Amino acid sequence: MCLIVLAWRPGHSLPLLVAANRDEFYARPAATMAEWPDAPGLIAGRDLQAGGTWLGIGPGGRFAALTNIRDPRLTQGTRSRGELPLHFLQGDQSPEVFLNELRHEAAEYSGFNLLVGDSQALWHFNSQSGEARALPPGIHGVSNAGLDTPWPKLQQARAAFADTLETADEASLFALLADPRRPDDTALPHTGVGLDLERLLGSVFIASPTYGTRASTLLYTYADGTRRIIERSFGPEGMPIGEVRFER
Repeated sequence: MCLIVLAWRPGHSLPLLVAANRDEFYARPAATMAEWPDAPGLIAGRDLQAGGTWLGIGPGGRFAALTNIRDPRLTQGTRSRGELPLHFLQGDQSPEVFLNELRHEAAEYSGFNLLVGDSQALWHFNSQSGEARALPPGIHGVSNAGLDTPWPKLQQARAAFADTLETADEASLFALLADPRRPDDTALPHTGVGLDLERLLGSVFIASPTYGTRASTLLYTYADGTRRIIERSFGPEGMPIGEVRFER
């Protein structure tokens, strides 16, 4: 998962609204979002190579989502980052306790951002800084750096998200996730991967023959605890290949 924008509004009729893109190599095997037969109440996509997930919901109003940190200087971990959302979704710890315990083993994973929440709180952890904190109410976003880092694609997505927040209609939210515009070269971040790759990764929606946005996901969480989650899947060059939706 490489871009997440969300509104966290405790006490609102729609306390949590999430729009997210997962970017990955098309060749990496993955299962479309579904309810996992071996984990009742868990709805998520599944990485068929390492077994984890990048975004999902679980029992008790639990939510978790993951992005990688793009920095070639970081040490590569020995464990799959996809374990992390899965462990939270299948557990019963509060977000704060879960992340405080994660501090002690975060170095075993390559760089990551992790969002975890339940009906009471929403927390963020960045493995590069080692900082875990409860998110204040408002609009937030994360891509492949830190929370609310002013990368052009994230600023673009957050602005579009804010514009559609009042209605929060699916068409507008999916449209912002499908935005292929790339910023000028002078505005691109410098993460050490070279200009050509920075250009490819600079848009909200990424499409190429080998790597791109594999899934766009919307999550609506309502004050009464019900949730609606919709995911659209894409293949090489951004070709649509399906849509699934769940209401709980």
